[in-house]
Amino acid sequence: MNTDDILAKSASHGGELSLEDHTRHVMEAAVAVARATGHDERLAMLGAALHDLGKAHPAFQSKLRAMKTVQASNTILHRHELSSLGFLPLVDRSDWPAIIDMVVAHHKPMHQPNDMFGKGILDLEDRSHTWQQDHLAGWDAWAPGALAVLEKLGVATHPIPRAEAETAIQFAVQHCETKRKGWSAWRGVLQAADHFASALQHDAVGQLPTLFDAPDLSFFNRTAPLYPLSLEGADQPQQHTLIVAPTGAGKTDYLLRRCRGRVFYTLPFQASINSMFRRMLAANTGGHVRLQHAISQLVEERGAVEKQLQSLVGASVKVLTPHQLAAVVFGTPGYEAVILDVRGADIILDEVHTYAAQAQSMVLEIVAALARLGCRIHIGTATMPSVLYQELLRRLGGPAAVAEVALPAETLRQFDRHAVHKIARDPENPAAWPEEADDILAAALAAGEKVLVICNTVQGAQQRYKQLRRQFPEIKRLLLHSRFKRGDRAEREQRLEQDFNDPAKPGPCLVVSTQVVEVSLDISFDRMLTEAAPLDALVQRFGRVNRRRTTETIGKLKPVHVLEPAPSCLPYDRAIVQASFAQLPEHGQGLPEQELQARIDIVYPALEVSNISTHVIWDGDRCRLRELCNNARSVLVDVLDIESTACILEADRQAYLDAKWEARTMLEIPVSWRSMYAHKTKYERLEVGNMPFVVPGNEDYEELGLQFEDHDSFL
Repeated sequence: MNTDDILAKSASHGGELSLEDHTRHVMEAAVAVARATGHDERLAMLGAALHDLGKAHPAFQSKLRAMKTVQASNTILHRHELSSLGFLPLVDRSDWPAIIDMVVAHHKPMHQPNDMFGKGILDLEDRSHTWQQDHLAGWDAWAPGALAVLEKLGVATHPIPRAEAETAIQFAVQHCETKRKGWSAWRGVLQAADHFASALQHDAVGQLPTLFDAPDLSFFNRTAPLYPLSLEGADQPQQHTLIVAPTGAGKTDYLLRRCRGRVFYTLPFQASINSMFRRMLAANTGGHVRLQHAISQLVEERGAVEKQLQSLVGASVKVLTPHQLAAVVFGTPGYEAVILDVRGADIILDEVHTYAAQAQSMVLEIVAALARLGCRIHIGTATMPSVLYQELLRRLGGPAAVAEVALPAETLRQFDRHAVHKIARDPENPAAWPEEADDILAAALAAGEKVLVICNTVQGAQQRYKQLRRQFPEIKRLLLHSRFKRGDRAEREQRLEQDFNDPAKPGPCLVVSTQVVEVSLDISFDRMLTEAAPLDALVQRFGRVNRRRTTETIGKLKPVHVLEPAPSCLPYDRAIVQASFAQLPEHGQGLPEQELQARIDIVYPALEVSNISTHVIWDGDRCRLRELCNNARSVLVDVLDIESTACILEADRQAYLDAKWEARTMLEIPVSWRSMYAHKTKYERLEVGNMPFVVPGNEDYEELGLQFEDHDSFL
């Protein structure tokens, strides 16, 4: 039998691939994952060898080829992994439990409670009397082909009578029925290997030798008097780190100096992780440096292999948002592989104060879960309410487990760099942009300054930009927010850092943005005008002004202007915004760094987080889920209210239909589902890709981004 004719994947799923080739790739990856995570390499190899053999079943092959001639494909529900269980007699009976864990649920959980359409092994056992016979239908005809694949892969085989295959499947059912609460590391091993091999296919083997190498972080041992944390030792014996220090104090380098192994560097916003990824590449850390979010392939022109690696197990350094780690808290699909990936690694949580109540709750639960998994957790921020600090300290195990780092008052005084001015609104028209703000802006641009204007919503930023474009048509300008095509957004971030921020290119210039610029973008403006926001967010925004520290700039203040809170402070709580505005100095007075903590604690006297404990899968060290099961992805969406959708411009409709996945991604404009809900019946929705809505008009997109009437959105 020609094993090349037995396919594992079709052309529409990443390229036609034989079962022999795919199985070889997964076996190689499984051995590497097992070696890195301390599991039996022999068992991992056997599980990988058997995991997809059921794809030789004619029902799967006919479906893959979209043929209608084989009746089995039209009359049965076929799960190829369940057919694969018939090959268990090839291995020793003592190996069956681990191999079943790898094979039976590497795609679907073994049971999906409250789902009448569940496709797990126990779901089928409950509702079908014929599923076992269906999955072994025609056994004598197709099993030899699967055995021939194994022979070519160097795995010893022998003929398996159908009766033995039936006994193996019945054993697997009984094994699954005895499962109790917990999580299966073996399921994680196979899922990680299968995902990795499926993404890279023939390139997988070349990536494996260095996949789990620790990075070389020696670059970050640099010292400079202007960065006081670079002069502090980072060899404290405590496992974890908590650091609060001003922007520009060397916090990023210090957090990385505290790391000892593989690094997961988390940040809250797309722009900030894009910037950090570029910084890590420039540091020449060796091994894989990977970016993990929906548009990572658009940040740099990298090779195809690196683009596919973005969401896979392994990497010396990963730069990502905490949402990519949320699976370990909520038990969503693939959470076992994520646990294996992060266990024992160094996790940096940068700027943890920026998350809203639901996401802040998630971050706190992530901290607790990662601590249980033996991770070294390093938390840094420029501002943090004391109540949040104390809660993080508690979850990390208290002072005995945490190196607490802060700068002395004398050093903090060197970071006083902003003169704060408050701008009153017109009582007769409090929603309007104040005339005083326009006058300040005109004078600043006339003086050749680089000015940053920050609005709290996308719609507000677009309106402000249009007005300033009319007022200052000759001034170099840029608008930055989330509603640009993903490819355009990445290009604008680079322009912001490399053009508008270049000291060799003097002003005047004008950038209008939402708060996507708040965190980790290394930009420095001469002046800022910003809408009122929570105090911790304002401090982050102020950090984009007078950011470059030299011996000449220390002690010199540059102006930041804060508009009085408007009637609507969306997306923020108005009471918090008003309390924050009251804590700001005025009339050009400085905002002393050493007073920030006291002012923030007045604004945030209590910790405002949501109770998500009913959705968390951990009860102390015990997993509440049943082994080989997981929660649906909707749990993460429901708890965090982070569901989003995609739009495309009507002008891009045909290009999107004709493009492959990666090109489609570049055309997409992410929009929150909450913002899109009111328009969902107005626009055509495509049935391909990420099913984007097609938005007409937008002739001014190139400057303004996507526009339609919708609810305020702040990202």
